[in-house]
Amino acid sequence: MTFASIPFLFYFLPVFLALYFLLPFRNLVFLAGSLVFYAWGEPVFILLLVASISVNHVIARLLAKNRTLPVLALGVAANLLALGVFKYAGFLSEVLLSAVAGTDSDIAPLDLHLPLGISFYTFQAISFLVDIYRRDAEAPLRWLDTALFISMFPQLIAGPIVRFHTLAEQITSRTHSLDRFASGARQFTRGLAQKILLANAFGQTADAAFGADLAQLGPGAAWLGLACYTLQIYFDFAGYSNMALGLGRMMGFDFPENFNFPYMSRSVTEFWRRWHMSLSRWFREYLYIPLGGNRHGPLRTYLNLCIVFLLCGFWHGAEWAFVIWGAWHGAFLVLERSPLGRLLTGLPLLLRHAYLLLVVMLAWVPFRTEDWGDALIYFAALTGQGAGGVTLDQIYAPQLAFLLPLGAVIAVWPLIAESRPAAWIARRGATLAHPAPRVLLEPAWVAALLVLCAADLATGSYNPFIYFRF
Repeated sequence: MTFASIPFLFYFLPVFLALYFLLPFRNLVFLAGSLVFYAWGEPVFILLLVASISVNHVIARLLAKNRTLPVLALGVAANLLALGVFKYAGFLSEVLLSAVAGTDSDIAPLDLHLPLGISFYTFQAISFLVDIYRRDAEAPLRWLDTALFISMFPQLIAGPIVRFHTLAEQITSRTHSLDRFASGARQFTRGLAQKILLANAFGQTADAAFGADLAQLGPGAAWLGLACYTLQIYFDFAGYSNMALGLGRMMGFDFPENFNFPYMSRSVTEFWRRWHMSLSRWFREYLYIPLGGNRHGPLRTYLNLCIVFLLCGFWHGAEWAFVIWGAWHGAFLVLERSPLGRLLTGLPLLLRHAYLLLVVMLAWVPFRTEDWGDALIYFAALTGQGAGGVTLDQIYAPQLAFLLPLGAVIAVWPLIAESRPAAWIARRGATLAHPAPRVLLEPAWVAALLVLCAADLATGSYNPFIYFRF
């Protein structure tokens, strides 16, 4: 069950909200709802989630009595062990088998099922322990509070990754109001529309390109597929984040924003200040700064950046292609901090935007293929070196004539809204038009988007959940 599904929208969420607001013990209802939500999709691994909650609560209580590095190390190791076994054991066994027995080995590597959301709740649990160790937050007395922090369903399986000190007070005391609920409902609906109406539409064309015989791709088909994937992954990730933030606000929680129009960036450095911001903050606070950050000279800074982004890539998936994706971004971050970076800052803004988009789009190729060999073939197709058997018209869908410009405009909307033509139109509109009451317009567009999304879901059409990979 995902947010963008009929069972969630029409069964789970209405029942949960009714119980949450009618019953007096809201945190208990929230926790029960979160565990039911997780168990709906992962009935076996709910035990792993509960075990993770319990272990982290015990370690947190130990840290409250004895804030020592060995106790913290024990808790961090326990979390990383669970993540390592389920997410990376198969990859490591494959590497070892290749090193020892070669590619002709008859022994199959481990193939363990990846528990849903384990990457997200493990990082959240680690930040929970580190914040208590650093005295940025007090260890909760009740298991219920720890459990709610780690497992609350809006951000359990897809983020954002929230630090404990951000939510500690909200868990024990928060404000509910009709205005906050309405604001959350609007943000949830906006995220749902991003996922259903935009990401899914772009995803079909991206799948057609990346799922074809890559050696047969012509350059037009390859670039269209990459452009669609670039928009798909943004609207999918940002859409789920908006749904999570909206759901949280409906229940009185304020989660941190996770995406801030990253494709309007002018450098890779700026991109990572806008893309998956909670993950970027996590790596900065709990890895980059402890490694020394930028406090020990340029060479140490470059090394720290490379380490962080190699691990960031590995966090996304146990494949060499993800490591290469992380190394790619790390290399450009180092380049931008080096003297060569001054050349970038001297370029016209349009060229800086073009540079950023090209770097990010090319990096999405290994991220999407998950195999470096396939990525190289796709790169060849982008440069016109493919056989050309799969042409642009074979993967092009008529709706893209409308959706591609729309998606591009939405993805960089602040740039367009601040442009001179847009500002002139806004001034003329304010002068000529009668202001329509928001109290009527907002419910109308929210209802319209919900109807469109529900109609699309009711047809049982293409609706992937790409977070299964993480």
